[in-house]
Amino acid sequence: MRKTFIIAEIGNTHEGSLGLAKCFIKAAADCGVDAVKFQTHIFEAESLPNAPNPPYFNEETRKEYFERTAFKLKELKELKRFTEKEYGLEFISSPFSLEAVDLLQELGVKTYKIPSGEVSNIPLLVKIARTNRKVLLSSGMSNWKELDEAVMSLKENGCKDLILLQCTSKYPSSPEDAGLNVLSEMKQRYKVPVGLSDHTLGLGVSIAAIVLGAEIIERHFTLSKLMYGSDAKYSLEPHQLKLLTNCIREVELAIHTKIDKDEIAQHLKNIKEVFEKSIVASCNIKLGTVIEERHLAYKKPGDGIPANKFREIIGKRVKKDLKKNYKFRWEDFE
Repeated sequence: MRKTFIIAEIGNTHEGSLGLAKCFIKAAADCGVDAVKFQTHIFEAESLPNAPNPPYFNEETRKEYFERTAFKLKELKELKRFTEKEYGLEFISSPFSLEAVDLLQELGVKTYKIPSGEVSNIPLLVKIARTNRKVLLSSGMSNWKELDEAVMSLKENGCKDLILLQCTSKYPSSPEDAGLNVLSEMKQRYKVPVGLSDHTLGLGVSIAAIVLGAEIIERHFTLSKLMYGSDAKYSLEPHQLKLLTNCIREVELAIHTKIDKDEIAQHLKNIKEVFEKSIVASCNIKLGTVIEERHLAYKKPGDGIPANKFREIIGKRVKKDLKKNYKFRWEDFE
C-alpha cells in the first residue's frame, strides 16, 4: 500500500530558537508526520535591503526577521541530527538562494523543496537539479508556461526524482482556490508524481487530494496560532495535524484495501439475519388458502424465507392453519 508522505512545514515560526525548533520537531513527530521542513534564508544572498514584506506580515522588515531567525550551519546540523536520530523523520529545507543550496549540500539533505517564489529562478533550479537529490517543486504562483520551463530545467540538468506540488499562494487559501483539478493535469503533463502544499485552514482539501492521487501533503505547522510570525495564524496546531494525519491513514486503508462483496456478505451472515426481513403472515390464514400478496408481511429477523422471495410464495396453497406473524417455511406449502 502506498503511504502518503506528510510534511510539517515549520518554516521560521521557531523564531530562531534552537530549543523551540526542537519542540516543533517533537510535536510534529507526535502527530505522525514523515518529515519536517524548515527554510534556509541568507538575507544578503536572496534580497535587496528594501525588499517589501508580504502583505500579511509587516511587524518588522524582512532583513530584520530573516537575520534574527536564520540558523547557522552548526544549528542546522543539530536540528537535522535531532530530527533523524531522535524521531526518525526526514529533515527538509527550502533554499532561497544559490548560497543556501551550498549550505544544505554541506548539511547533507536528501530532499530539496523549491518554494513557489523560486520557480522562475532557473539558476537556482539548475543548481539544485545537479545535486542529484529528490526535488519537490511547489507551484503556488506559477502559470503553465513557467512550470514548463522549470520542469524542463530540472530534468535537463539531472533531476530524476521530481514531485510537483499543487499550491495556491494565498494565506489562507479558500477551498475553492485549492485547485485540486490541477493534480491530474500536472500528472498527465509532466509524467511525475504529484502532491499538495495546502494553505487552506481546514482538513478536507488535504484529504480530498489523497483520493485524487496526491502522494505528498505539506501543511504549515505551529505550536499555537497565537505565535509571532508570518505563518503561525495560517498553520495547523498539533491537535489539528494529528487529526489530519490519522484521517489520511484511514483514507489510505480505505482506498488501497480491496474487498470482495460476496466474501464480505458471507462474513456478515449472522448480522444479516438480525437486520434483514423474513416473510410472515399478515393475518390468520386458514388451511387451503391460496396465498395472495395481501397475506404477506415482512419483519425481522431475517432467518426465515427472505423478503426477496415473495413472488415464489404468491399463488401457493398452505397445508395448515397459520396465525398472524407466523414466519413462513417452504414446507408450509403444497
